[in-house]
Amino acid sequence: MEQPAPSDPAASDPAASDPAASDPAASDPPTARLRPVLARLPDYTPGRPAAAPAGVAAYKLSSNENPYGPLPSVLAAVADAATQLNRYPDMSVSVLTQRLAQALGVPPQCLAFGTGSVAVLAQVVAAACDSGDEVVFAWRSFEAYPIVTRLAGAEPVMVGLDERGRHRLDAMAAAITERTRVVLVCTPNNPTGPAVHRDELRRFLDRCPDEILVVLDEAYVEFVRDPEAVAGLDVWREHPNVVLLRTFSKAYGLAGLRVGYAVAHPSVAAALRKTATPFGVSSLAQAAAVASLDAVQELQERVAAIVAERERVAVALADQGWTLPRSDANFVWFPLGPESGRFAAACEAAGLVVRRYGDDGVRVTIGEPAANAALVEVAERFGPCLVRGDPARHTASEYLERGGRG
Repeated sequence: MEQPAPSDPAASDPAASDPAASDPAASDPPTARLRPVLARLPDYTPGRPAAAPAGVAAYKLSSNENPYGPLPSVLAAVADAATQLNRYPDMSVSVLTQRLAQALGVPPQCLAFGTGSVAVLAQVVAAACDSGDEVVFAWRSFEAYPIVTRLAGAEPVMVGLDERGRHRLDAMAAAITERTRVVLVCTPNNPTGPAVHRDELRRFLDRCPDEILVVLDEAYVEFVRDPEAVAGLDVWREHPNVVLLRTFSKAYGLAGLRVGYAVAHPSVAAALRKTATPFGVSSLAQAAAVASLDAVQELQERVAAIVAERERVAVALADQGWTLPRSDANFVWFPLGPESGRFAAACEAAGLVVRRYGDDGVRVTIGEPAANAALVEVAERFGPCLVRGDPARHTASEYLERGGRG
């Protein structure tokens, strides 16, 4: 864009182009006393939107979104619900509760909802933790875990993954102390991809005290094909301290409407409803989720197509010589260490916006077939490489001190 000439008032007087610049309220130092923890809190880093050089098709592969648009029946349900936007949503989420309880085969009183599974996670930690309590989770794992933990006044205890990007549940069990209130198990793990196996989780639960909540974060459960992967609902039925987190954002393609839920035993589910934001799940989100459950066969076909693309990409990368963690989600993980920046830049030059995690690695969402083909081409030109060792080289304190960068 052409810059204003020096004679232009906007060039010499910032207030002429920015009214806020002349507003004293915009520049006065804050006098409110804010929580000191905010200064040490990392920012959540969202995936960047699609962008590409001129003449190159752009694809957003940075946020693990479903590449398919909403189904016509879901759009129709949203349009119908939109005629009532002057009304508050159903705070009890009653229709969706009954419909989802039927689909999962669980009692309705065992469900609690929030604005995405990350909000339900915050409800869990708020319900379980006081200041100084501890939350144990693997690292790298979902980026919101240390943020949610610190906001609740609790302390994150981060246990490094193994060299295959898998949870070390024995080490996580050893990290439990008398201050531990919650353990988070992300399966499949975001951003590395592997699912936790039944036997290793059973051994962990045998060692974990019953008064500690064990949260299985199953945001990607619909994409799991590993025959040894844990079945969350079975574990939940056997253990009263287990909570499942799930979402309509990924497989159901409703990321823009924000609706997630927990499956918990009645007393825990009631606590999660108490810590939820009132009227948090919008009428549009509730209607879309119900319509999605009614169209489950069509959605399963879309999930199967994404899984087929994931497997096609995995085979192609293996044929090139890449050794990557097995993914049971809708993304693949490149544990590239210091090469992460160069690989992300190579992807961006090809029109692929991916998610770099500092010098740990790069996560790439499985997207449209053309986008996946472009990823395979970039990976072939880049050449296979793998950083051995613990992919979570950063401690909790280092990560938080850097404000969550990397």
